[in-house]
Amino acid sequence: MSHERVASVEAIRRHFPALQRQHGGQPVAYFDGPGGTQVPRAVVDAVADYLLHHNANTHWDYPTSRETDALLLGARQALADFVNGAPREIVFGANMTTLTFHLARGLGRGWGAGDEIVITELDHHANVDTWRSLAVERGVALRAVRMLPETGELDREDLVRALTPRTRLLAIGAASNALGTVNDVAFAAARAREAGALVFVDAVHYAPHAALDVQAMGCDLLACSAYKFYGPHVGVLWGRRELLDALDAPKLAPAPDAAPDRLETGTQSHEGIVGAAAAVDFLASLAPGPGSRRACLLETSAALHARGQALVERLWEGLRALPGVTLYGPAPSRPRTPTVAFAVSGRSSAEVARALAEDGVFVSHGDFYAATAVARLGHAGGGLVRAGCVAYTTADEVDRLVDGVRRLAAAAV
Repeated sequence: MSHERVASVEAIRRHFPALQRQHGGQPVAYFDGPGGTQVPRAVVDAVADYLLHHNANTHWDYPTSRETDALLLGARQALADFVNGAPREIVFGANMTTLTFHLARGLGRGWGAGDEIVITELDHHANVDTWRSLAVERGVALRAVRMLPETGELDREDLVRALTPRTRLLAIGAASNALGTVNDVAFAAARAREAGALVFVDAVHYAPHAALDVQAMGCDLLACSAYKFYGPHVGVLWGRRELLDALDAPKLAPAPDAAPDRLETGTQSHEGIVGAAAAVDFLASLAPGPGSRRACLLETSAALHARGQALVERLWEGLRALPGVTLYGPAPSRPRTPTVAFAVSGRSSAEVARALAEDGVFVSHGDFYAATAVARLGHAGGGLVRAGCVAYTTADEVDRLVDGVRRLAAAAV
């Protein structure tokens, strides 16, 4: 597969009006992608077109309602192609966290004292506290798989030990939103199946950086968020159809009984769902085809992964060479996304972020809701600085970031 067929970073950047913004006399370099990417014009146009020309509620017998039904069905197909599932296995919601709380309540109605859920110390708390709520509501016990602070990776042996015949669910992230660590989900899912447990995957941070394939992962449920892969603020849940059909999730009596509608409580953000589909189509459009949407997505993903690997190596090596800068998470030679967490001696993470922003370099700081992982690394109070590379990030922007950190580190000595 040739990566040269996929649009260049310069061509990709032309789709993003936000990249024209300047701050402090400099073009803005957006390294805040792990918290939410910028949006291409095609996605905004799709949202606007829906609101201006097709806006209606669903399942009624007039043109705009039928058009809305067709657009939502098309969006299910687009997201099914994105994760390698089926359209009726796609559930939309406000965001991953809300969907996961809803899912947890539905699953938890069949669990109680003596049942266990396995979570990990590496995860975003949307994949921790959502399940922890069942300890209060249902008496379910939680077991947490240890993160190895020296590498930012999960302790594989501890994962295997945690899975027992009492395990009802393994909740695991495909990638750490704080450290960039990519977990071996297929291995974890296989061990969970051996224990007779279900597998839920938080793929929010993974989705922009590698191809999603629920079949290859061997999971039962997976969630992601469109605003992390160039779309609007919409959450997406994939689940095996038979599991979704059987799930005892709270719903209104008149609401549909069949999946996925039975899990979509209330009126959805139709424009957001249309925008999520447009984000998938945007990514597919970066590979010229011919081929199916899924094939184009795989080609785009492979090329963006290779580019991201080059960027993260440049960023990691540039920061590692600076006195007073400490890097966290796996080295570029290990499975990871192009997201780097670091600290500058003598500077709080907020100070670093503010100083970089003065020169138009936007990074995020804090614990990123991966509070347990950040605490294990000794930064529970001030948090870390996080810089993430995405499809529109250039090598020159990486160099600007490293130069900015260099100046801060030197001034702190």
